[in-house]
Amino acid sequence: IGAIGLRYQGSVITLKAQAHGDIVAFADVDRNVREQARASFGSTQKIYEDYRALLDNKNVDIVLIATPDHWHAKILIDACRAGKDVYVEKPLTLTIDEGKHIGRVVKETGRVVQVGSWQRSDARYRRAVEMVRQGRLGKLKRVVCSTGPNPSGGPFPVRPVPNCLNWDLWQGPTPSVPYIEERCHYTFRWWYEYSGGKMTDWGAHDIDIAQWGIGELPIEIDGRGEFPDIPNGYNVATRFRATIRYPSGVVLEVVDRGRVGVLFEGENGRIFVNRGTLAGKPVDALKDDPLPREKFVLYDFDNLDFPERVGKLDSIVNHMGNFFDCVRARKTPISDVLSQHQSVTTCHLANISMRLGRPLRWDPLKEQFIDDEE
Repeated sequence: IGAIGLRYQGSVITLKAQAHGDIVAFADVDRNVREQARASFGSTQKIYEDYRALLDNKNVDIVLIATPDHWHAKILIDACRAGKDVYVEKPLTLTIDEGKHIGRVVKETGRVVQVGSWQRSDARYRRAVEMVRQGRLGKLKRVVCSTGPNPSGGPFPVRPVPNCLNWDLWQGPTPSVPYIEERCHYTFRWWYEYSGGKMTDWGAHDIDIAQWGIGELPIEIDGRGEFPDIPNGYNVATRFRATIRYPSGVVLEVVDRGRVGVLFEGENGRIFVNRGTLAGKPVDALKDDPLPREKFVLYDFDNLDFPERVGKLDSIVNHMGNFFDCVRARKTPISDVLSQHQSVTTCHLANISMRLGRPLRWDPLKEQFIDDEE
């Protein structure tokens, strides 16, 4: 196993992967992070600044990617072409076209790729989606995802590049700009150059669950946002709302306020699910009328070793275990490239509509905007 990107989330998934194989190589553009990884995981691994050197290592079979979002697609594609199976953090992409390209490369190379949208591996979320898909709410009418707001911040000072950081390599495929500390590390999420803000950061989790329950792809998107105008400051929308329509008439609303989670509303009831809760009268009714296992509609685990656990850390254990099971069996994992491209495309569409300030129509089969030259 080789790990690329070793700050917080990278160290979390590397620790979980360590239960399934040997960590033999690390890559990170920050020397301090590389040294911390060596202190945490031992002194026998090969350590690289440039991920391409790690991909050249013939002892690496599997790659973990936990870089900022703007690097996900490039490293994933390079890893697949180097013959590696991949666990890549969410969101899968920075743009819709990146997802199309990834899909082609994964199909061409036959690699197993799991995306880190681990809520699919949490029994609580799967049970919520099963209930929706099996009609326990009646006809589904409306879904609401609350992501929480993006922060505002800036202006931030331009600073000298730290000696420990390869700033050119950190920027990678994005436009080159002077070094601002707040562009890096966790706060890269609040710059459209590197991320989609909460819409993709949380949407890759909760919009994924919502769309899994809806079982369709969007056709109309109407996003509205309030954007800061601060030189050298965060530029993602600080307030936002998106209304997304599906062919059956279901409406998905994505909002920046309210309790973070997913609310499914149907003709016969509603349920709410997040990382601590699965609630609603249809949930209570499961005590007397459980879901029939023979009608399992979400994912065929087919005797794969996949324990039923809930909670963030246990669900990441589930998710990583599913990935390694699928690597061995050459099966499709639960958060595969196609499903995650479709989910994050919905997030990207909402952001595009917000930034243009007008509704959009979308052909989900052709993956094209309808009657919109801009």
